[in-house]
Amino acid sequence: MTWVAAVARLRARREPGALVTVAAVRGHAPRRAGAKLVVGRTATWGSIGGGNIEAVAIDRAREVIGLPDQEPELMDFALNDKVTGPHGVQCCGGAVSVLLEPLPVVPSVAVFGVGHVGMELARILARHDLDLHLVDTRPGQLTEERLAVLSDAVAQVHVHHVPLLPEEVLGELAPGTHVLIMTHDHAEDAALCDAALRTPGLGSIGLIGSAAKWARFRRRLATEGGHDDDAIDRIKTPIGMAGITGKEPAVIAVGVAADLLRTFAGDAG
Repeated sequence: MTWVAAVARLRARREPGALVTVAAVRGHAPRRAGAKLVVGRTATWGSIGGGNIEAVAIDRAREVIGLPDQEPELMDFALNDKVTGPHGVQCCGGAVSVLLEPLPVVPSVAVFGVGHVGMELARILARHDLDLHLVDTRPGQLTEERLAVLSDAVAQVHVHHVPLLPEEVLGELAPGTHVLIMTHDHAEDAALCDAALRTPGLGSIGLIGSAAKWARFRRRLATEGGHDDDAIDRIKTPIGMAGITGKEPAVIAVGVAADLLRTFAGDAG
């Protein structure tokens, strides 16, 4: 498996890892500059030359995987018989610098309802390294033509057209996924709020709408859904940042995206 495929596999599985690259070689070394090794929690792909270099790099990569603030780092190795590493001696005669780059699990966001606000929000979020799920019951909202503005997305965009029961998508989402509910139908919004509270492992849950809408929803979630106040309080409404005002879709989307970025930073910490 190529290192590119290995990185893609880790991302698809939402597993953290690290990319280890031979950055520079002076004199004799097992591999040339550019050789790569991908390290996961339980498996590795590729090689930077084996022996002490590779074993130490794997050990350090797995230490970094567990850290909250992950930063790239450079490791230097002297390859001579006077240097004994924790995994033995490599006496090729040269020196090697190895770059270790963490591959953290990226944030995941699901937008239920890709109308005016949902589309503007998708355009903003697509510029960030995350998994973006777009869910709508209306086929016209998720056509290739309409989503063409996301063709150069940094995010990995997953499109879900669900004619009935969009709440079923909630069970397919990765743990920690942040959910935003902004469909065209208040009944659909209410069903999604109820289902989101019953879905374990989700991240934040946000609902677009007015205070009057939320008052009705809150009563229904308590009386018909049987949710207690602590559970209902998991739903944030209104969504966005209080200091960003305006009802234009693009303005609302900016506020919601900014609040999400703040949430991502809290998750990383």
